[in-house]
Amino acid sequence: MDSLRNSLRRLNPLSETATEQSQGTQTQGSLAGRLRDSDFVESMPFWLPPTLLVLLFVYGAIAWNIAISFTGWSGLGQPEYTDLSLEMYRQLPADQDFRASLWNTILLLITFTGSSLVVGLGLALLVDRKIRFENAFRTIYLLPMALSFVVTAIFWSWMYASNGVINTTLNVFGLDLLAHNWIGNPQFKLAAVIVALIWQFSGYCMIVYLAGLRAIPDEHYEAARIDGASTLKLYWRVIIPQLRSSTIGAVVVLMVFALKAFDFIYVMFGTNPGRSVDILAVTMYREAFSSSQWAYGAAIAVVLFALALTIIGPYAYTQYKRGAL
Repeated sequence: MDSLRNSLRRLNPLSETATEQSQGTQTQGSLAGRLRDSDFVESMPFWLPPTLLVLLFVYGAIAWNIAISFTGWSGLGQPEYTDLSLEMYRQLPADQDFRASLWNTILLLITFTGSSLVVGLGLALLVDRKIRFENAFRTIYLLPMALSFVVTAIFWSWMYASNGVINTTLNVFGLDLLAHNWIGNPQFKLAAVIVALIWQFSGYCMIVYLAGLRAIPDEHYEAARIDGASTLKLYWRVIIPQLRSSTIGAVVVLMVFALKAFDFIYVMFGTNPGRSVDILAVTMYREAFSSSQWAYGAAIAVVLFALALTIIGPYAYTQYKRGAL
């Protein structure tokens, strides 16, 4: 039979070729059909347009900003990409405004984040004690976070005014010596901003910590009490160490919001708030739009972007290693 089949193939090679081509066409057709009917292709209308928009307006804008920072563009005409240099970055260390804004940004990050965590943890521990009207308290504490930076800045500007609520309350209780021009005195400007931001975001920290506290099994509390641990040792050695993941997540969110405090300072103090409260975002805006130094403003934006990556990068990497991303 094999010899007969081979003889037929030799007699009719065109038929064999046609058969192979037909099989190949069917295979290609089936592959094209499977690809056309796959979830990847069917879902393209949903994910492809937003992906292209993000690539263009987010990552494209970041790449363009980095490219501008290597030029000397002042915002007029077209930037020259033929003569790139690090001149704008060399000017940063010698710029007193930049150094002051960088220091204020770091101080804002550390002070605001640490204080918000402490206040939020304290509120969470109080609410976790099964108090009455718990839902009402959680809503009251979390409500400020629903406000924008613009609304919060206007609200606290009224509070900090010479005849505002803070000074009026101090005068009522006979504490006139403690009354100050809170947002007019350079010594209190940054502290005033930090207090307002703590008020706005401590409720968020409370919710994060409260969720972490409710996730701790009751057996841990019972075991600590059986071992004779006091209430202070119970929370310090047993409960708070188990809130590590909640703390890390809250720290990242708070620091990102601190870097975005441009709206708050701009509404309260304008584009030139003074070195005592200036931050990188405000300095970047002033250099680019007020002074028409776009390349220098782009360099400051790159520093701000690098600072944001320093905060978000390690957290994203650890979450990826844990399989959470």
